[in-house]
Amino acid sequence: MAFLPVLDGVRPAGVLGWLRPVAPVVTQAVVGAGHWAAGRRRRALAAWAGAAGLGLVAWGLGTEAPTLAQVQQNIQRRQKEGVLCKPGPKAPAAAGTQTPAALHLSRYEPVYRLASTVVWMVLGVRWGLRYPRRLTVLAIAGAVPNVVLNGLWAARAVQRHRPRIAAGYALVVAGSAARLRAASAEPLR
Repeated sequence: MAFLPVLDGVRPAGVLGWLRPVAPVVTQAVVGAGHWAAGRRRRALAAWAGAAGLGLVAWGLGTEAPTLAQVQQNIQRRQKEGVLCKPGPKAPAAAGTQTPAALHLSRYEPVYRLASTVVWMVLGVRWGLRYPRRLTVLAIAGAVPNVVLNGLWAARAVQRHRPRIAAGYALVVAGSAARLRAASAEPLR
């Protein structure tokens, strides 16, 4: 029950909110272009399948997912019905006042989110173009969490009647599997 809000997804708000769902689309598209230019056609198609799936997920988040306010209302409604456990006593810091350190961190949170997203995009492109050159245990271990988590998100989207998000996550799973098949088909270097 604790992971269900994470699996459900929330409609992003504002430019910084949309940056995180769209950044992987750009990363996968650039990786696909790099593989295509290097003559690795199977890897390029696998990366573009992942980019298309993540694009469908982003589109589905914009059209099918509830807003943050709707999610909070649903959680409160479920708590009143007794489906979810009720929150415990509040800590003294939750009284509404923030410490100076928390104020300082909240002031720079948008900058941190933007910088971390851009850094992960650059590292993702570099990693996607470089590794794996061949099918290894490390490549399989890196792909398994991606397949499992996206498979869970796809199942949850099907359960919630969100077809775009479900199709997108299924396409990401297919792209991850195709990436491993492409790595196994390449000659050893």
